[in-house]
Amino acid sequence: MEKSKILIVEDDEEINNLIFHTLKKEGYDIVQFFDGKEAVEKYNNSFNLVILDLMLPYVDGIEVLRQIRTVNNAPVIILSAMDEETDRIIGLGMGADDYMVKPFSTRELVARVKAQLRRYVYYNEDKHNSLLTYDKLKLDTSNYKVFKENRELNLTPIEFELLKFFLENPDRVFTKAQIFNNVWKNEYVNDDNTVMVHIKRLRNKIEDNPNNPKYIITVWGIGYKLGE
Repeated sequence: MEKSKILIVEDDEEINNLIFHTLKKEGYDIVQFFDGKEAVEKYNNSFNLVILDLMLPYVDGIEVLRQIRTVNNAPVIILSAMDEETDRIIGLGMGADDYMVKPFSTRELVARVKAQLRRYVYYNEDKHNSLLTYDKLKLDTSNYKVFKENRELNLTPIEFELLKFFLENPDRVFTKAQIFNNVWKNEYVNDDNTVMVHIKRLRNKIEDNPNNPKYIITVWGIGYKLGE
């Protein structure tokens, strides 16, 4: 079985090497970059996951993330010493899949890496044909594609899983904790922003008017549901 290829973009040599040796022990193929300029210039479609610092020399992490998203939808885990809500929202809003604050537990990092890779591998596997439809939306799990009126939408793995979760449970209202536990497959840690930001990104792609959504509806005081 081919090893998953992980890119670390972190300018702190000690942290970069710590992550390198931790993930190397888990059997992954690891590449290290130490500044944003190198990441932008050398990033390619071969990486299965990226661990990305926000505060980088030459080119900052947000710009690196933006450039990555023009190439592929490989999961990106942001690392940052800043625990500001704004930084978390910006990172997730730009297309990151997860966010960890320094200092972090290497055991937690490994767990999150494995969870993201499982989702990414599943996202890219060939599957038997299975269609989920709702109104103008059609979700094809055989090749992980989503269409709206026969126009293909470019969703990230997390966005796809979010939409799939709602389409598979059309008559239920879910709290943010329930959505997080079912889609991210991690224990909910009272982080409403992660769910809210990804739902906002999904709405921007599937709704005719994201400010007045008809597919992913907010149920005030509880959470979200599919449609009216």
